[in-house]
Amino acid sequence: MTRLLRHAALLLAATCALGGLAGCAGDLDELQQWIEAKRREVKPNVPKLEAPKKFEPEPYMMAQAVDPFSPQKLAVALKQEVRQLNPLLASELNRRKEPLEAYPLDNMTMVGSFSRGGKPHALLRVDNLLYQVKVGDYLGQNYGRITQIGETELSLREVVQDAAGEWTERVGTLQLQEKTR
Repeated sequence: MTRLLRHAALLLAATCALGGLAGCAGDLDELQQWIEAKRREVKPNVPKLEAPKKFEPEPYMMAQAVDPFSPQKLAVALKQEVRQLNPLLASELNRRKEPLEAYPLDNMTMVGSFSRGGKPHALLRVDNLLYQVKVGDYLGQNYGRITQIGETELSLREVVQDAAGEWTERVGTLQLQEKTR
């Protein structure tokens, strides 16, 4: 019985919808007439476009000159400026970078220390690789140089730029990290 009631309700809804659409058919003609009347009343007002100006190409005469944005030229200028402003940084720019200078100190973990030939060494883990370092080696992205290695920590000196733009030395440490499970 409920099935019959559902079919009857659907049939009634469809009939009402069709009746509503049929009642709007007369209004559609009236709407079309109003739109046509408005189209006839409106006159488009489009200003005339000016003729385009003739483009005359200018030959580039400086092709053989030195490129002012050359990376090599900019690097040389930066090094000269740094040498004049700060002797701390001048010595750092003239040396070859070491592999551990590509990583920030936050990515390094001290996992051990040992002595070889009476000189202390430390083991650092970076990206799941182990590196041996000794006093004098460079690491980190701020020109960090190892100054001391103890059993539980490694001390280093960095050259950083402060808020005023001045280059200063900063002391940092990496402490031995115990294995966590």
